[in-house]
Amino acid sequence: MAKTKVNIFSGRASRYLAEKIAKIYGQELGKINFITFSDGEFSVSFEETVRGNDIFIVQSTFAPSENLFELLMMADAAKRASAKRIVAVIPYYGFARQDRKDKPRVAIGAKLVADLLSAAGVNRIITMDLHSDQIQGFFDFPVDHLYASTLFVPYLKKMNLPNLTMASPDTGGAKRAAAYAKFLNSDLVICFKQRAKANQVEKMTIIGEVEGKDIVLVDDIIDTAGTICKAAELMMEQGASSVRAMATHPVFSGPALDRIHNSVLSEVIVTDTFPVQETEKIKIISSAPLFADVIDRVHRFKSISSHFDFSTIL
Repeated sequence: MAKTKVNIFSGRASRYLAEKIAKIYGQELGKINFITFSDGEFSVSFEETVRGNDIFIVQSTFAPSENLFELLMMADAAKRASAKRIVAVIPYYGFARQDRKDKPRVAIGAKLVADLLSAAGVNRIITMDLHSDQIQGFFDFPVDHLYASTLFVPYLKKMNLPNLTMASPDTGGAKRAAAYAKFLNSDLVICFKQRAKANQVEKMTIIGEVEGKDIVLVDDIIDTAGTICKAAELMMEQGASSVRAMATHPVFSGPALDRIHNSVLSEVIVTDTFPVQETEKIKIISSAPLFADVIDRVHRFKSISSHFDFSTIL
């Protein structure tokens, strides 16, 4: 019986990352053609055979929503071309913040996206740091949920901060920050915030001791950077030695970059799930080696649990 081959393809939004993943994996990105018509409609076609192969499609589903639809079109094309398995590699799973009904008459966007991916023919998903772990339950097929701690913990250890203290910018991220604090044997600080409306913090209180500490705020997403910058400012006012931020997904919408560069933050450490540029304050740690390794393990049916557990991080 012929050995199953691997094809790695990319949508247009994540090609910058997919090229790095494919290079580390040891092969070229698959050939794919996008045609956009004058009215904005587009079509997708694979320019090489995928019959009987394991197909990995790299595409984050951040805005605009065309990126999600592009992923769906690629999955449908692979299904109709008789691919053996279709694995969506979604570094950033968009619409994840819509994971429940937090008020009447709203959609649960994260569940809707899961249903669309399944209908398009996706058999498996590889993603990183979902906004809520329970989103995995929205799928009826395997979800390989990776954690950026695999990338961040070695970086934190190399910094060797004298009074390292992990912090969460809100109560929702307390579990994440507590896991870092426990593994790194550091103190923990939590910020309690109240919002006037979406993307706007009205009031914030710091719970814990920050004086003389080297604070690292950890979160899954930095969107407008309002919360992170406000938390850093309060901590410095209360005597912190330094404040850094660390987040998996640098959405950086609206005034985010200006806020970061004008803030008291020493450094903002992020991954490349979004196409952002390094600056004097923004440090990017590539997620490509992690995704390349997991693609290889999924293809060869090997365990990937080493990427889930803090205790496995060297």
